[in-house]
Amino acid sequence: MTRPSPRPAEIPSAVPAARGAVLALGCAQTLAWASSYYLPAILARPIAREIGFAPPTLFALFSGALLVSALAGPLAGRLIDRHGGRPVLMASNGLFAAGLALMALAHSLAGLALAWGLMGLAMGAGLYDAAFAALVRLYGRESRQAITGITLIAGFASTVGWPLTTLFLEHLGWRGACAAWAGLHLVLALPLNARLPRQRAAAVAIAVPAAVPGGAQGAVQGVGDIAQSAPADPPPPPPATGPLLALLFTMLGFVSTAMAAHLPGLLHAGGASVSVALLAGALIGPAQVAARLLEFGVLRRRSPLVSARVATLTHPLAAVVLLVLGGAGALPFALLHGAGNGLLTIVRGTLPLALFGSAGYGARQGWLGLPARLVGSLAPWLFGLALARWGVQAVWLSAAMCGLAFACLLPLRAPPPAPTAPPAPPAPEAPGPAVA
Repeated sequence: MTRPSPRPAEIPSAVPAARGAVLALGCAQTLAWASSYYLPAILARPIAREIGFAPPTLFALFSGALLVSALAGPLAGRLIDRHGGRPVLMASNGLFAAGLALMALAHSLAGLALAWGLMGLAMGAGLYDAAFAALVRLYGRESRQAITGITLIAGFASTVGWPLTTLFLEHLGWRGACAAWAGLHLVLALPLNARLPRQRAAAVAIAVPAAVPGGAQGAVQGVGDIAQSAPADPPPPPPATGPLLALLFTMLGFVSTAMAAHLPGLLHAGGASVSVALLAGALIGPAQVAARLLEFGVLRRRSPLVSARVATLTHPLAAVVLLVLGGAGALPFALLHGAGNGLLTIVRGTLPLALFGSAGYGARQGWLGLPARLVGSLAPWLFGLALARWGVQAVWLSAAMCGLAFACLLPLRAPPPAPTAPPAPPAPEAPGPAVA
């Protein structure tokens, strides 16, 4: 029997809260990714030129920041489980601002290392995993469409971040660019994260309309219809589920980070011209958003395992296209890889939720993501070595890792439908210290 939709009188305040949380988190995540993960691509050379070292050294500092974020992730997740996402995400904005301000003031390699160390702490407490955990803390197992909603908005982080950083660089210099991003964290991202609800709705369900008009705006609308009850957590999965998920995310994370650093070089090695390779790289963002819309509209009624399997198979298919067609396969390669990478972002949040439930979600996400972040910090260097030695044939390495990721999914099964939990009154969020 189909459960009737809640009457408007039953949801007087939840609709604005859900829509507001998705919109605020999506915009704050866009700023966070643009000012951290996508920063070195524009600023590495001018920083290295002024302070006096080779540009790869700055990428080494960025890898160090990724290592710090990996180690900080489990702690940030536990704090979100205990105190909610609002204080942790707000604290991350302070850390981002401090790290970027130190970067703007740095005159030595040691100063830059300290700045990127703070940025690593901020990334561990303020990027997708923390945002997903904040949503699950608020909306429990019915957070899948909210997670998709924020990734639709933040999918344009590079589209916004790279041109804006370039504009800052041209008019303010690299130091002014860092200072400008620091200021945006304080005057824009911090108030956005402060808009998150202070209390957790103990049992809610997000109902999504059949159609998804308007892209990211439609996603925000789609997560707004909240009922007063939600399915209970599934029974505990088999013990091997956690290690299999960790290995899955590690393999896919390596491929994602390696392609982010080397995709134009890989396509050029495959026979594409420099201009075609750059055009292909520009298609990654739209392909990611298109795949997320597909997940929101078509795959949302299926288990996240389906999205995960699609995400693991698109890159190997793209590799075959590139190896068979050469330079002519550059654009299809970018579209296929981008689509799989877009789904991967959502799967990282929704698959553990579906298999384990919402209890302890934040800490679990931190531990599941730890090996992926550790290996991902080495991915640009390791794949660069493979590309230098094997040329375009290095794509077999990334394709094989996706194949191993697909094998990790084969033993996993979607849990049976869970019974509906009775409604419970909201519990006030306990005050607690932010991440220091």
